[in-house]
Amino acid sequence: MSKEVIMKLKKETMSELVKNEAGRWVPVEVNGQTQIPFKGVAAYKPRGKKFGPAVSSCADYPADGNKQVDSLRTALVKAGLRDGLCISTHHHFRNGDLLANQIFDIAKELGVKDLVWFPSASFPCHEHLIPYLEDGTIHHIEGSMNGPLGRFASEGKMKGVGILRSHGGRYQAVQDGEVKIDIAVIGAACADSFGNANGLYGSSATGLLGFALADSQYAEKVIVVTDNRVPFPCVPWQIQGNYVDFTVQVDKLGDPEKIISGTTRITKSPDRLYMAELTARFCEAAGIIKDGFSFQTGAGGTSLAVSEYFREIMQEKGIKARFARGGSNKYLVSMLEEGLIDYILDGQTFDLEGVRSMSENPSHVWTSPFTSYNYHGKGNFAGMVDVVILGATEIDLNFNANVVTHSDGYLLHGIGGWQNCLFSKTVILPVPLFRDRIPVIVDEVTTLCGPGELIDVVVTERGIAINPLRKDLLDAVKNSGLPVKTIQELKEMADQICGVPEKPVFDDQIIALVKWVDGTVLDVVRKVGEKP
Repeated sequence: MSKEVIMKLKKETMSELVKNEAGRWVPVEVNGQTQIPFKGVAAYKPRGKKFGPAVSSCADYPADGNKQVDSLRTALVKAGLRDGLCISTHHHFRNGDLLANQIFDIAKELGVKDLVWFPSASFPCHEHLIPYLEDGTIHHIEGSMNGPLGRFASEGKMKGVGILRSHGGRYQAVQDGEVKIDIAVIGAACADSFGNANGLYGSSATGLLGFALADSQYAEKVIVVTDNRVPFPCVPWQIQGNYVDFTVQVDKLGDPEKIISGTTRITKSPDRLYMAELTARFCEAAGIIKDGFSFQTGAGGTSLAVSEYFREIMQEKGIKARFARGGSNKYLVSMLEEGLIDYILDGQTFDLEGVRSMSENPSHVWTSPFTSYNYHGKGNFAGMVDVVILGATEIDLNFNANVVTHSDGYLLHGIGGWQNCLFSKTVILPVPLFRDRIPVIVDEVTTLCGPGELIDVVVTERGIAINPLRKDLLDAVKNSGLPVKTIQELKEMADQICGVPEKPVFDDQIIALVKWVDGTVLDVVRKVGEKP
């Protein structure tokens, strides 16, 4: 791409930059839309009413409730697919998703251009869409750009500027009218012809459909696609047919082997296991693990190991947790079935045991980004969690953290629920001191995703750093025998072992925005440049 083309794209997609309250330079207009710079963790207060789609009339829908059309193509045409629309999908099918790719295959066949893709997340399987980003079928992506899509965007090849939001931020953006979905396409493992749907039963079972909830409620047109149509009523309904315009039956929605996450295995790395043990011991010493506590640990190998160490402590002390926040997996399910947890409040299911448990056990409760994470609501579940275990690609000396770019500057991850979880009572990041001889603790993070005032503890295999703002935690573990160090000491260790690596080189071109949970702009991601 020539310098002239890049400058033209920059003028088309963004305006001048201003410094936000985090000290980051951010644009006040992107993709023709006004942006609000980050004002502080809880400083921005929204105004106005929730967004609402056009009022519908039952006179425009079949009296017998049968909204079935003969193909996805027909449904998209009837929904009014045309240039410049916003098309939303959800990521419950993960790397086994076949549906999102089919949508844009059809758009290409119809000659439709400049679509905005609004996924709740993307996966490597969506590399299929890169030709459509190149030829202008898709203008830009407002959602995570993982793997090949992230690399494509980081090289400055996307026509528009990407927007990265948390799971709760996605719901907030739709609810507030920041993103207006023209057509939502919801894939469901089980559905009836009226549009009632769930993810619990069938060959493409995903567990729940919470990430598609906002899409169903706020989109102008909603299409439910299933490979397992059942007679009315489809129960339980996680998506209500009263929101749905068209239903479609296809042969196959997803690849079952790739729908289930491949990450739900406890790490075998001695260093990672030690980090997990230190994390659990810290929680025990700090008095966090007690009868009736709550926790969220995620599905990565280290997080799963933390859950298992929690289990040992709880069994030994006869402690029961009131609830665990999911993503659920077989380890969390076994704790529920052993009586160590009263409830799983589940945001997404990561394996077949999670799917089974959700379909059978009333104590395994499905949730959505609205209940769990939406910051523009009357409270959410995140702040009720006693301790959350998260990861990060980088952490700096002020406890700021990065989860979307790597040390080379490439955009290779989404935010997910990570930002939303920072509002839990204690936030712990177990991270290795270095990866591939690149220090994880740095002077300043490449991309700011989480303000340091919300990050309480960093656990590495060589020591634990506690944010000085949490004097209560420092006092609680003072005589515990745990290897407590300052964040500066941990960075010095990493630098002694690895040396100080060269920083990535960036072009001026902004390829994506990082939104905070309230919809303000926290930081930008720039095009990766060539080293001199």
